[in-house]
Amino acid sequence: MAAGKARLLMRLLLLNPNTTQALTDRLAASARSVLPPDVDLLPVTAREGFAYISSRAEAEIAGAAVLSMLAERIGSFDAAVIGAFGDPGLGAARELFDLPVTGMSEAAMLAALALGQRFAFVTFSPRLAPWYEEQVTRTGIERRFAGTFTPDADFGSISDVAQDLRRPLAETCRRAATRADVVILAGAPIAGLASDIMDEVPAVLLDPIQAAALQALALHRLRPLGANAGSFARPPAKESTGLPEPLSSWIARKPSEKGKE
Repeated sequence: MAAGKARLLMRLLLLNPNTTQALTDRLAASARSVLPPDVDLLPVTAREGFAYISSRAEAEIAGAAVLSMLAERIGSFDAAVIGAFGDPGLGAARELFDLPVTGMSEAAMLAALALGQRFAFVTFSPRLAPWYEEQVTRTGIERRFAGTFTPDADFGSISDVAQDLRRPLAETCRRAATRADVVILAGAPIAGLASDIMDEVPAVLLDPIQAAALQALALHRLRPLGANAGSFARPPAKESTGLPEPLSSWIARKPSEKGKE
């Protein structure tokens, strides 16, 4: 090993189930800002689906895309982060792949429990609130949840939400801070905003992609095989019809015909 060169600690796959490359770039920049230099972050953008996931139906479709992206790259990473706030495909990914997989919603909520008594979501569209709040119920921590807050303002491109709504989102965070100790800025389009506005809000601000990336790093150190036992034990081999070849081969426990990317 060359002198001064850091030993690689892990390879972290960052999956953006949205098809917007600008969101992947935003997620990756925010995650890299908190990761140590010996973590190799590998960002990937979905090739099929939606520019931005904003409903339960879209999340179900995106979950299947998450599984396909993981299967295509198996063997080339040590842990994975799902870069969409509703955590599409998270449980299924943990069941199918024997390595740590984290999601933005779950990781941010778990971090919030250690940083305050009550937490709230701030996001950029009221349409997202019902789906996002279901993540709280799934995690079983409703008593610590103070609600979802959204600004009364419109935005243009999904790639420019953080810039277009910076002031309304900061004001919404201040409103949420009257009800919660911790404010989670929910959604890939506003990744990185927490560090930009933290001095303007009298509460702890959390960036979910940072929480998920650091949780993946910790889990890789604690348990490199992830949640691979009990109810998350990998299912028996099963044949399928019409699935992408890497995913169908993985589920059938056969070598994939495709080379790893």
